[in-house]
Amino acid sequence: MAGLKQGDGKRVVVIGGGIIGCLTALYLHRLGASPVILEKGKTGRESSWAGAGILCPIHPWLYPDSFTHLIDDSLARYPDLNDMLLELTGMDIEWRNNGLLIPFFSDDCIHHRDQALAWSERFGWPVEELDSTQTCEHEPSISASVNGALLWPEVGQVRNPRLLAAVRKALEICNVAVQEQTEVVALEKHADGAICGVRLAGGKSIAADAILLAAGSWSGELAQQIGLILPVEPVKGQIVLLKDTPGMVNHIIKHDDAYLVPRIDGHILVGASMERAGFQRGTSDDVVSRLLESTWRMMPGLKGADIAQQWMGFRPGTPDGMPYLGPVDEHPGLWVATGHYRNGVALAPGTAELMSRWIMGKPPQLDMFDFRINRPLQTSSAVGFPGSL
Repeated sequence: MAGLKQGDGKRVVVIGGGIIGCLTALYLHRLGASPVILEKGKTGRESSWAGAGILCPIHPWLYPDSFTHLIDDSLARYPDLNDMLLELTGMDIEWRNNGLLIPFFSDDCIHHRDQALAWSERFGWPVEELDSTQTCEHEPSISASVNGALLWPEVGQVRNPRLLAAVRKALEICNVAVQEQTEVVALEKHADGAICGVRLAGGKSIAADAILLAAGSWSGELAQQIGLILPVEPVKGQIVLLKDTPGMVNHIIKHDDAYLVPRIDGHILVGASMERAGFQRGTSDDVVSRLLESTWRMMPGLKGADIAQQWMGFRPGTPDGMPYLGPVDEHPGLWVATGHYRNGVALAPGTAELMSRWIMGKPPQLDMFDFRINRPLQTSSAVGFPGSL
């Protein structure tokens, strides 16, 4: 990633200033393009900022194999991304491996053990099976009623707000144009359907050689204006941030009722609800209470932790839980990278590498059939949308 220079080639408008849009723009710049990011609010302040920064998909054994291939490719790029951002900006994204642990309790409604072990063996993810005593040794704050756990020791995390800040700084250093508070209201096209630019609120138009639609939960609305069915909808997630003594939680803890992500400074991120409630903003006491109750039931040692903050975000959900990636054949010039749902941070460097090269004329080596824009609408209750609106 060394040698980032200002591009003067292909003009690419990137709609959306989340981690996917911003990082893809940075990689496009590296390849000699001239990208411009258009963000209706502030860069990185929606789903990317609100997430947990876990560098592992949620229950990857529930997805098709193509998803694991994509996630493996993306996670393998994090060391280089971390080094590049540190060298270029001097900013630490707090990328570290502290492992992911899934504990088992007698009253679990869903049992992941067999599927998780089979998936780990097939794809070469190191995993350890722990009994109850070993689980308590790894996590002294966990409930004594735990029956055992699975531990993936090489799973890591980043502090996603710091990742976003570093990428934003890198864009600034590289003179990549970023226009905040700039809402795209329409895609402009020629008579043959080819997309040639965007129209902004206020009437101004921007011409481009290519358009990348990476607007997260808002992508479907823009696509609909040109007759493109792109079922990306907001799935609200509420998160609570606890503050305790560093080391109270050693690993990322993932359970169906809640997940916990320990930060270096003693903060513990507790997430996250799954609510299909449109663009209804704000946190609610009942949801926060459920998250805390689940946390204390699983980790009673955290009952004394202070509540430092609570917030929410809109994940760009899809019916089958899979992102939409690639060109739109019916509308040459239009590309899509959206619908990353609960895996945007984990998939960010892989998506940015893949999409930037594809837009610049270098098709991906990975099989992208399952991520195509016009794939059949198949709802998966396991990884897709939660309950109906």
